[in-house]
Amino acid sequence: MKKITFLLLSLAFTGCIWAQDNNTFALKMDHIALSVKDVNNSVAFYTTVLKLQEITNKTKKEGIRWISLGDGKEMHLISTMKEPVITNRAVHFAFMSANFDALVKALEAQNIMYWDWAGTKHNISVRADGVKQIYIQDPDGYWIEINSVK
Repeated sequence: MKKITFLLLSLAFTGCIWAQDNNTFALKMDHIALSVKDVNNSVAFYTTVLKLQEITNKTKKEGIRWISLGDGKEMHLISTMKEPVITNRAVHFAFMSANFDALVKALEAQNIMYWDWAGTKHNISVRADGVKQIYIQDPDGYWIEINSVK
């Protein structure tokens, strides 16, 4: 009898804990979407310069193409919007590179401009924790930060 009472109380208490979790959000990053002028030009940049992989556009809508960001995350490039996008370096998304120096050399070989945080061309920032970082722009002017691995 004691075991049954304990089991019932345990289940009731566990149910209260689970009920409390219904009030929280478990958000995880799914994708980012960028408005681009020329979707083909943007896909070429992300697949050629940054070596990202294009994946199937599950919407099947024209003017939209998808890029894998790894770990199940995606970037949706959308050319259906026609308004210009204006951003500054503080509005950016970031990648880490396990081979940062090779990436910088590849950018230089392709004549891709890069800047440090202060805005100096062809300069690499080094954060207080030793991580190197640069900023580049895609064909539509979106800022992309690229860091070395800690």
